[in-house]
Amino acid sequence: MKEILEKSDVQDLVQSFYSQVLNDQDLAPFFQKIDFETHMPKMVHFWSFVLLDEPGYKTNVTDKHMHMPLTKEHFDRWLELFHTTVNEMFIGERAEIAKQRANLIAWTIQNKTGIK
Repeated sequence: MKEILEKSDVQDLVQSFYSQVLNDQDLAPFFQKIDFETHMPKMVHFWSFVLLDEPGYKTNVTDKHMHMPLTKEHFDRWLELFHTTVNEMFIGERAEIAKQRANLIAWTIQNKTGIK
């Protein structure tokens, strides 16, 4: 296991995580119509912004999810997969920050959409 130190580490994390999401019966339906060739670089950029202080990310993550019929169970599963992926691949401060930020993102979207 290693630390998250550079963009290639973030890319490995994001690709591994979404590979699991796309194979999850509860979460996969939300992603079936997404062009991952276009979406993946955006996700890598977002997490590089979060974990490596890479400048330039300006998209509002919450707004992107407001139209989705998500439930608390979806967020719980998303977090479970994200935490598991991080824990299986990485150690260190940025790995912990990744999990904390994922928790904050889930909490924020749930609160803004009224999901309890």
